[in-house]
This record gives sequence, structure tokens and C-alpha cells, in this order.
Amino acid sequence: MGKKIGIVQIDGNIPNLALMKICGYYETKGFEVEFYKGQMFDEEYEYVYASKLFSFSQTPYLPNGKSFLGGTGVDFYNKLPEEIENSTPSYSLYKKCNYHIGFSMKGCRFNCKFCCVPKKEGRPYNYNTIDEILINPIGENRLMLLDNDFFGGTNWEGNLQRIIELKLKACFVQGLNIRIITKEQAELLAKVKYYNGKFNDRYLTFAWDKFKDEKIIRRGIDICVNAGIPTRDMQFFVLIGFDTTPEQDLHRLYTLKELGAIPYAMPYNKKDPYQRDMCNYVNGFGRKVFKKHTFEEYLEMKKRQKIKQIHESQIPLF
Repeated sequence: MGKKIGIVQIDGNIPNLALMKICGYYETKGFEVEFYKGQMFDEEYEYVYASKLFSFSQTPYLPNGKSFLGGTGVDFYNKLPEEIENSTPSYSLYKKCNYHIGFSMKGCRFNCKFCCVPKKEGRPYNYNTIDEILINPIGENRLMLLDNDFFGGTNWEGNLQRIIELKLKACFVQGLNIRIITKEQAELLAKVKYYNGKFNDRYLTFAWDKFKDEKIIRRGIDICVNAGIPTRDMQFFVLIGFDTTPEQDLHRLYTLKELGAIPYAMPYNKKDPYQRDMCNYVNGFGRKVFKKHTFEEYLEMKKRQKIKQIHESQIPLF
């Protein structure tokens, strides 16, 4: 026994690069690596590695004495051992992943209070070339970059040129910083075949986290539009409930809608009823409610629907 390595991806909707590196490392050592099958099979595993991205995610059972739990949901500062960090990622656990995934840079130039990236990764530094990331046997021309501050890397121009040269469909899944985007960056970005995370729609993702940033957000939008990126191709993560009022949240969301961009509400506290309602209103129902109704109208419709459900189920109110 003890010939296998167990892998647990606790949360996250895309392949976990850290787990892919663990997989790649142990496969070169002759181990069989698979997703952990549960307590009944503990004796089969030499080690079990689990990744937790978010602190609110529930940690499942992990065998004592041979489990390693990491990720930002556990500790901002934990890192893979150097020999694993430097290993080539393996796609063997993610056989349905049909795109290449990786970092061209790590770190961030900013120090936002709600973000762990500067604490975990520090200042920006170059990480991989585009060609080094293109290792998925079925990835074809689809590339998902995990960079948190793409233009903070010193090789951003060369990376964009290579993406254009190879005619890659590129997804900047973590978003790009529109607050400080330059004319030169926007013009080169406009030549990229940019896509969303599912590679079925064409848009770039930016963010409007701070209410006070409206002037520089509008400036960045103008720069992108003048470079050839229309607002309909711009999705904006909008952080709500952190240091803003509901009125300030709605102002940002409505402003982006009026400009023709695509807002996506991001809750700071998923347990807060207001933030849950706001996210459902903006992001849910195929965005149809958000496009046609105000938040107050949505809340009224929700209230009426709840009353209707009570009547239909014949549950007494008292």
C-alpha cells in the first residue's frame, strides 16, 4: 500500500494550478495520483494534498498524519515546497480542461485592504513565458492567464505580442487594471482575441472596487474605447459591502450599465442578506432583471414571489 497520492480540490471552479504541480511532481516520482476517494481508502495513500482558496469553504475530512492542507483559505503566506513549485503542472486530473492555464507574472503593485495577493505574492515579478504555459495536450489555441496584475509584469508587451502572433484566444480571468491602463497597452490589447472564462463570449474583465475611483475608471474606459475596445466588451467586477453604502454600490452598477458595460457584483460578505440580494439582482436571471428593473423593483418582485409561494404551498402565516 501507499503507492498513491490523493488530491482534494475543496473549492474553485477552474483547475487548481498548485494541485496540478503536486500531481506533476509525484508523477515524475512514479506515483499514481488521483482525486482522493474518501476515508474508506485511506490505506491506499502515501499522502493526501488539499487546497482551500476561500476561508468560508468547509474543510472536508482529511486523514490524520499524512495530509497537507494549503491555500489562501488557510494561510496567506503558505507556499509549496520549492521542488514542487518548480515542477511542470500535469493535466492528468483535469482531462476535460481544454485550455492552457498559468501565470505569466505574479504579485501586484497595489495593496488593497480586501485583497491577499500582495501579502501572499509580494511585488510584481515575471513568472512564465507564454510558450512555457502552452503544455496542455488538448488546450489548442485557448489560454487562461491567472495573473492578478498582468501589466505589472515587465514582459507584458512581449506576452501580448506572442499571444497575437500565435492567434491565441486569451482569457485574463483575474481581470485587468483599467485605472492605470495606458494608450499603448490598450491599443495592443485591442488586437488580442480576448474571451471570457468559458471561451464562448468576447469580453475583458476589469474592476471598479472603490467608489472614489469613478474619474479614473471613466478615463480608463475612454482610453480602451479609443483603442478599439467597445464598452460591450468590458465586464467589471464591482465589490459591494466592503467600505461602501448601498447607494454607492448602486451608483457604480447603474453607471456601468448606462455606459454599456457589464457589471458583475462581488460580495465582500456572502452571508449578508443585502449583498446576496444585490448579487442575485445583478448577476442572476441571465441579467434580464438588472437590465430592465431597479433594485427596489427587484426586491418588491422578490417579496411578492415569496408571498405567492406561501399561498401556493398553503402554509399558514400565523
